[in-house]
Amino acid sequence: MIILPISLTIAAGAALLNLWLSVRVGRVRTREKVFIGDGGNDLLTRRMRAHSNFVENTAFVLILLALVELGLGSSMWLWGVGALYLVGRILHALGMDGMMWGRMVGTIITMLTLLGLAIGALAIVYLTPTNITTTEMEEVAVAPR
Repeated sequence: MIILPISLTIAAGAALLNLWLSVRVGRVRTREKVFIGDGGNDLLTRRMRAHSNFVENTAFVLILLALVELGLGSSMWLWGVGALYLVGRILHALGMDGMMWGRMVGTIITMLTLLGLAIGALAIVYLTPTNITTTEMEEVAVAPR
């Protein structure tokens, strides 16, 4: 069995963060009695976009994180990247509520996380030395029946 502690931990954190973002949307929907769409409510639109933006980016981050962890193993820098990504998504969500620097910082963290993991994944594939071994095959004659 292969266990990826970093990827599993960050995925669990992302699931909890997704729940938090959903609850934030639900609170505004309930308070404003908007059950379909955004009803023209600015706060609801911003919270829906924060949630959607999280979903749009998190799948790529988790896939890359897991594959990089499979390729390189667990490392402190990978823990840091995953944790920083979650902090960035929290800042982005708070920024969508009006803390504008949080939105900007969260966006930058997200972009750098995706870029760093993508470069790391490509480096694993193209910079990791591999031993290519060829095996000679022996011809075996089979007598007809």
